[in-house]
Amino acid sequence: MTHESKTDWKRVDTLTDEEIARGIAADPDAAQEWTAEDFERARPASEVLPQLVDAYRKSRGPQKAPTKVQISMRLSPEVVDYFKAQGRGWQTRINEVLVDYVTDQQ
Repeated sequence: MTHESKTDWKRVDTLTDEEIARGIAADPDAAQEWTAEDFERARPASEVLPQLVDAYRKSRGPQKAPTKVQISMRLSPEVVDYFKAQGRGWQTRINEVLVDYVTDQQ
């Protein structure tokens, strides 16, 4: 499944820094670029919101004993499309199919 971008990248590539800055300034939803003073006032999240950072760090981290091995593999588009069409957890479902296959073969 390929996704065709609707962005005119040739036009974007020709924009100057000044034109980009003007576009950002004209966008009411865009955050303003940080100044040197902004960077000097910045503090780490762990200093500003320690409880939130603590809760986040406790919620997820490296597995104590990894139960799976991370790999990279190529699958046919039909296989990927089929599993993705079933929604979230598609990679887990692929793993379950492979586990069933291995079990059947033993």
